[in-house]
Amino acid sequence: MSRTTTATRPPEPDFEALTTEELRAYREAENRWRASDAARAVLGEPDPGAATGWQQVALPGRDLPVRVYRPVPTGDGDTGARGILPLVVHVHGGGFVGTAAQCDWTSSHLAAQLPALVVSVEHRLLAPGSPLANAVDDGWDVLRHVVRHAVRWGVDPARVAVFGESCGALISALTAIRARGAAPELKAQVLVNPLADVTATMDDHPSIAEYAYHPTRALPQLRLLRRLAAPQGGDARALSPLYADDLSGLAPALVVVPTRDALADHGRRYAERLRAAGTPVTLSEYRGARHAFLSLPGVEPQAHAARAEILRFLRAALAE
Repeated sequence: MSRTTTATRPPEPDFEALTTEELRAYREAENRWRASDAARAVLGEPDPGAATGWQQVALPGRDLPVRVYRPVPTGDGDTGARGILPLVVHVHGGGFVGTAAQCDWTSSHLAAQLPALVVSVEHRLLAPGSPLANAVDDGWDVLRHVVRHAVRWGVDPARVAVFGESCGALISALTAIRARGAAPELKAQVLVNPLADVTATMDDHPSIAEYAYHPTRALPQLRLLRRLAAPQGGDARALSPLYADDLSGLAPALVVVPTRDALADHGRRYAERLRAAGTPVTLSEYRGARHAFLSLPGVEPQAHAARAEILRFLRAALAE
């Protein structure tokens, strides 16, 4: 999605009565705003130390856009100047709406300051005819493609991490499970306000009851996402990291949980399951922060502290 100078944010629709055409129109208008210069007052200014642009990745049966963030070479002999970088595969949040461009603030700063190559997956969004399984495959296939062509991308295939937000954190968590015992071996996973359950038990958490309609109308959006995720009897458990049979032997995880979030207990319960399985995990809670706070530095001051924590975690995990 190309960046526009100005855009008007559409009003939030009635998610419980949204038709397919209304969903498509809302998605296009909302993503146009998220990718606009007008949104940067809320979504943050990108780091000038990273070059950012779109690329097409040829995957089996499809071409997929990715947003690529690469540190600008300084000429002083640093890692970025040599061109061999650790890789962070990022997956944006949103589920049925969203774009990698909404995460320019975080992704560009990580690319410039780790330094690393950050590849953000513009996955297929959920819609009738496009279930969550498609987006999950997109995250996994982009990771494997970039690692397989590591020389071309200028990355070190031995220093790879995944990083996702909300529905993107679900995709990243499932990617980490797939990567266990296979190439590439992940060094870290970062899961921010993760959605961990798209089964009928999605709502059975105290945080969802407490924050169903404030500070955002989360419950109608989550129910729409669940309807789209695994339609017509699809296996929702297979798409829910919380119900994975085995969570042992996974890459060390940082789970970031804003406490004023309907999904806060999804993150807490998933961190508990990782810890019980013996996977190293750090659960970090941000008191008073709301869902998607990391992508809202213009209105959520704790986004800066969370980004700094993620930077420290990845820098340690991806060190040579």
